[in-house]
Amino acid sequence: MTELIIAEKNDAARRIADILSTGDMRRTQTNGVAVYTWADRRCIGLAGHVVEIDFSEAYSSWTECDPAELVDAEVVTRPSKVDIVNALTNEAGHTDTVVIATDYDREGELIGREASELITDIAPNMPVKRVRFSSLTPTAVFTAFEDCADIDHNLADAAQSRQSIDLRWGASLTRYFTLATEDYSDVISLGRVQTPTLKLLVDREREIEAFEPESFWTITATAESPDTQQRFEATFYYHDNKPTERIWRETVAREIGTTISNTNRGTVTNVDAYTRTDHPPSPFNTTAFIQAAGAIGVNATPAMSIAEELYTAGHITYPRTENTVYPDDVDIDGILSSIDTATPFSDAVSRVRARGDRFPTRGETESTDHPPIHPTSEPPSKSQLSKREWRIYQLVTRRFLATLAEPAVWAHRRLDIAVGSYALKATGKAFEDRGYHAVYPYFDTASNTVPRVPEGAVVAIARADVDQSQTRPPNRYGHSGLVSKMKSAGLGTKSTRHTHIDKLYERDYVEGDPPRPTAVARAVVDAAETYAEQIVTPAMTADLESRMTAITEGETTATTVRDASRRRLRSVFERLDGDGVQSAVGTRLSKAREHDADDSEEAAPEPIGECQACGGELLIRETTSGDFVGCREYPDCENSFNLPEKGRVHLLDTYCEDHGMHHVKMIAGSYTFVYGCPGCQAEQDTRNGDARLGACPECSLAHGGQLAIKRVPTGSRLVGCDRYPDCEYSLPLPRTGNIEITDTLCDDHELPALDVIQDEDDEPWHLGCPVCNYQEYANS
Repeated sequence: MTELIIAEKNDAARRIADILSTGDMRRTQTNGVAVYTWADRRCIGLAGHVVEIDFSEAYSSWTECDPAELVDAEVVTRPSKVDIVNALTNEAGHTDTVVIATDYDREGELIGREASELITDIAPNMPVKRVRFSSLTPTAVFTAFEDCADIDHNLADAAQSRQSIDLRWGASLTRYFTLATEDYSDVISLGRVQTPTLKLLVDREREIEAFEPESFWTITATAESPDTQQRFEATFYYHDNKPTERIWRETVAREIGTTISNTNRGTVTNVDAYTRTDHPPSPFNTTAFIQAAGAIGVNATPAMSIAEELYTAGHITYPRTENTVYPDDVDIDGILSSIDTATPFSDAVSRVRARGDRFPTRGETESTDHPPIHPTSEPPSKSQLSKREWRIYQLVTRRFLATLAEPAVWAHRRLDIAVGSYALKATGKAFEDRGYHAVYPYFDTASNTVPRVPEGAVVAIARADVDQSQTRPPNRYGHSGLVSKMKSAGLGTKSTRHTHIDKLYERDYVEGDPPRPTAVARAVVDAAETYAEQIVTPAMTADLESRMTAITEGETTATTVRDASRRRLRSVFERLDGDGVQSAVGTRLSKAREHDADDSEEAAPEPIGECQACGGELLIRETTSGDFVGCREYPDCENSFNLPEKGRVHLLDTYCEDHGMHHVKMIAGSYTFVYGCPGCQAEQDTRNGDARLGACPECSLAHGGQLAIKRVPTGSRLVGCDRYPDCEYSLPLPRTGNIEITDTLCDDHELPALDVIQDEDDEPWHLGCPVCNYQEYANS
């Protein structure tokens, strides 16, 4: 009895065949398509959908067919990958049973049903079985083949309904808007999910443009504890009888700053010390995974592509899932054992095992189709993967470990300090127990120290700095942020959201990263809002998505949902077909095209100062890997300076006479900071950036780790191990001031003492050995 197994892709077919044959399969070809054979079984891989739906030939002409006719036009199905279809039907001619082994989700169910229908068209009595699994590991695959089921037609109907609805909405509206421009060389594309997503970006851009920045001033004092002479920062926070850190009048701010500086001392009026439990994150669903990948610099589409490859190779579970609760049958101990012996996570696994219990965190969504994304018991070695693949695998694995780890505990301390009639506050936090952060180093864990000073103590005030800032507009959505916003608005599905972002780039509706809408994109949204608001309303699309979910649960039928969608689309065209509407739409779009064409010329780089190497002009240069300062005379002059990776460059009026350039502020939302003179930073980095302070207390004996002074992209500084992220040992440093490495060595840690110079006219802040300084704070 022969059996034909149909997988969704060739890689999956090869993996399934290799598992079921225990490595004894051989590769053959049918019609040029790979087929894997062993014993009485054959396995063939598709390439996703091998058939497609489209309108019949009668509706193919854009100019001879009214776009509104597509609302009720005949839809036909035809092969889209003829070679695979022919191979599939040829293989079916000498098989007794068909097993569908495509991915277990809506699209996978439809792809499997399409394949089975191609076969039953020529062999009506062919038995068809369905297997489902969430990982391509031997255990999962063998278990699935022992428990075959039937095709879930409700699930397939929901996917097929989405296909049909998207075709009608997308094709009819795209034709209408494109024909409105009377220039058919560039298609003006619209879509049921694509266009509301574009509106999210346009609305955010409108917010940014309408925002009126306001200047405000903050006051930061440098204080000194009475017993240990430890210096710490305290911020002004009380004005006009109410708590506020922002002062909206410069004269008031400078008067307060001068008064605080001249007073020289303050009295601690209140001490608030407490601990806070920081609970581990919930397991990864698709949206949370995309957000986490974005945070380490991998955008949604490449992150999902890598995750799918890791899934096909058997290293992680299926990456398209809404589930955030591990099912009871997940072999947590088996996965831990595999990770421990085969990959460099042994320290993290040991920490998790030391906890004793195995009670993973739980998210809000629990479903029965697929588990949350987690590593399998088939881990790869680091050498098997590319650098980016390894980063994603490590992210998934560490998230799994984090869900099993203990909570972290933070120690918080706040001092309220009265300086005459003014009030300052100093806040600090540090770990009492790193908890899950020890295995999941992707969250911000920056700490800062505030000494233990008793209430009533008098602290010295060394200085008070007045800094000017501006309120900032909301940030543009990044890829992961947009995916999250789409989810909350009910746009798309876990499987499709990131692909809609790609389409916006492909159609030149957005540019840059984070994505910024073009003039044409704004014109599309403006026209749709004016003449057919349903097109851009997320509520309409979200309602359709909920109806398709109802199809999967058997609460409604595909015919009912499609009919309702067509009625909505007809009502849209009733408005669009009004007198003069298409002409007005075309005028808006044509003007926007001209605007984008004018803007496509390269903008002149922004000058920052004079090049001291050649006398030319220093400019802010933009590259795909980040901004830097470079000379206009390049390549004749190669003088350049680095800039932080994170943020948008904003030039300040402050001018550095030593290096002949303006100071720089990096605009990065809540992480906005003043970077200062790039030349001064380069000199400091030369002195400190590559200098190793000494051995890392945590890993030097085992791995040779060294401590160094580091500046992170947010502008903060720390002493950290050069083996990060494998070693996460770090100590906080003051954010401002020049750090000098002295010749004095600590007897206990063999590290040099550090001085912090805030102003050349002031005595340096003798920070001392960074380890001793931190321990003194922690134990005080």
